[in-house]
Amino acid sequence: MQRLAGGKLKLVQAALRLITQSRSLTSLGLRELAREAGLNPNTFYRHFRNLDEFGLQVLGYIAEDMKAGVRQLRQMADSSEQASHDTVTFVYHYFLANPAATTVAVRELHGPSPVLRRALEAQLDASAREMAEDILERGLVPGVDEVVVQEISNMTIRYILFRAMDYIEKPEQRERIQVETERFINRQFRGALIEELDSGQILALKQAPAAD
Repeated sequence: MQRLAGGKLKLVQAALRLITQSRSLTSLGLRELAREAGLNPNTFYRHFRNLDEFGLQVLGYIAEDMKAGVRQLRQMADSSEQASHDTVTFVYHYFLANPAATTVAVRELHGPSPVLRRALEAQLDASAREMAEDILERGLVPGVDEVVVQEISNMTIRYILFRAMDYIEKPEQRERIQVETERFINRQFRGALIEELDSGQILALKQAPAAD
């Protein structure tokens, strides 16, 4: 997590408390934000030049909080299936425990501020790069080209975010959403592995007896 202190930390935490299903980060007023943080409204401009800069700080605070836990899990995994299961479980539980943070990420990806949209895209890209690096370093999908691992990592990060609000808002579907997400990831990597085989190897796989 980014190390924030004093007024900055109070303002960021106040913003996350004020975010609701009907409100976005860019809809918050400075006076409302300062009041929630227990600060004088003028304090905001001692820490941030404008709302966009403040939004960048909020997004960074969220990203660092989640990425550290996810990366530790992937680096402990012994297989791509374990990595996908542990990662999906951790991220969805994070979403559930931090619905305001999730709402910010989902909303601002398509929100009115081009600065925040670009920043969030950059954070998603960074998360995908880290995911690909961990997978390659651990040798979890041997034989799959580095570029393909990066492509699948990009799709995975965005797919998880796409399902985030459903996971939070539809408790009766959470188990199914988690299973579907893991299946999506595993199918991508299995498909990539098959693409690396020549026609003879594929034929041999088709003719091989099924495992007991």
